[in-house]
Amino acid sequence: MEDTVVLYPSQGHLSSMLELGKLILKHRPSVSVTFVMPNPSTELVSANPSITFIPLPEVSLPTPITSFLDLVASFFEIPKLNNPDLHQTLSSLSASSNIKALIIDFFCSPAFEFLSSRLDIPIYYFNSSGACGLSMFLYMPTLDKNTTESLKDLDILVEVPGVPKVPSKDIPPVLCDRSHRVYQYFVDTGKQMFKSAGVVVNTFESLEPNACKAIQERKCIPNGHLPPIFCVGPLAITGESRKENECLTWLDSQPSRSVLYLCFGSMGVFSSSQLKEMAIGLEKSGVRFLWAVRAPREDGQAQARKTAIATEPCLVSIFPEGFLDRTKDRGFIVKSWAPQLAILNHGSVGGFVTHCGWKSILEAVCAGVPMLGWPLYAEQKMNSVFLVEEMKVGLAVKMADEDDFVSAAELEERVTDLMNSKKGEAVRERVKALREAAVVAKSEGGSTYVAMERLLESFK
Repeated sequence: MEDTVVLYPSQGHLSSMLELGKLILKHRPSVSVTFVMPNPSTELVSANPSITFIPLPEVSLPTPITSFLDLVASFFEIPKLNNPDLHQTLSSLSASSNIKALIIDFFCSPAFEFLSSRLDIPIYYFNSSGACGLSMFLYMPTLDKNTTESLKDLDILVEVPGVPKVPSKDIPPVLCDRSHRVYQYFVDTGKQMFKSAGVVVNTFESLEPNACKAIQERKCIPNGHLPPIFCVGPLAITGESRKENECLTWLDSQPSRSVLYLCFGSMGVFSSSQLKEMAIGLEKSGVRFLWAVRAPREDGQAQARKTAIATEPCLVSIFPEGFLDRTKDRGFIVKSWAPQLAILNHGSVGGFVTHCGWKSILEAVCAGVPMLGWPLYAEQKMNSVFLVEEMKVGLAVKMADEDDFVSAAELEERVTDLMNSKKGEAVRERVKALREAAVVAKSEGGSTYVAMERLLESFK
């Protein structure tokens, strides 16, 4: 029977799990990799011929989603509804293949308890974010036990071993409200991780040395069993071929490391007033810029998330009068989607204003581009703290306390710091060194290569 490793992703973390699957095949070409997931698209299947995809039936949630916390709760609830079909799929697969391991995304945690008692397959967790985020999740059961209040009602610095102190207002909302069911899902997932065969983490040791050390020394789990931790990152696409694009042609004509790239992810949408303020700050800074702009939400409307629609913005109505004419020689606007990997790896790009999604952070590190953190939602504010304090690969904008608004003057100052100051130079040197460290980590004998071999050797 053929040996296979099964990966069970959640929708939001599919790309990094795909990279993990490819890495398994690179290290063990004789092993097959199988993804089990709801409705894999035709494009996904055809783009990955070396991977087998087994579809799960679509399931419907019994209750409507009315808030962001409900949305994140659904990421756990959908896999729970999928458990019977997943069990049947794996049972059928085991009749024709020797399943060496099942690697589940942490949102698929409901599968752990359900399958542990039914199938004799070692189950590993995949943590798509870094070691700092993992430290926080592993420590959640301890934090839960040590306090009875919700973090949203406290104004404190949250202390987790190996991680910079994080203001309670910057902790992800899903960990801040004990009255919502999603809070308990995360606490339970932290406890389940202790019982797993191991945890696979999308980072490398020199990027987050303190967090990696604290996890390995069991400091995040005061009295618990620590499964093996495998830091196999960065699981970021680095070798994508360049496809011609107008913005890349424009970058070709700009001086080396002179352009600031601004992009806030697929769900990052600002109000009209914030976009105008950003335009004023960029114009006053005098820097060259490439800016991916999405159609604005209404002032006062909550930050758009899964509902963000890629409508093309009307630039003249968004920006201050004359802005596009005054900056036409040093600025380029991309309407909604931008080829981020090609942009970050272009020699003209010298800085990146990012929403601090972990995938974007890793892509910038691999490209050697320093960052300015402008977090918007979910775990991004926490990531911004880690970006500045632990990884030291970026600076951060200061936001107004009441509505997270960033003034033109603040953006102008931080952009100048990043692109034209000693403070920015220190960050630039650090991220250049980490770009080289990432290459070394992934090559034979490096920390990621060794961790990957350890992971594969641990499979039954």
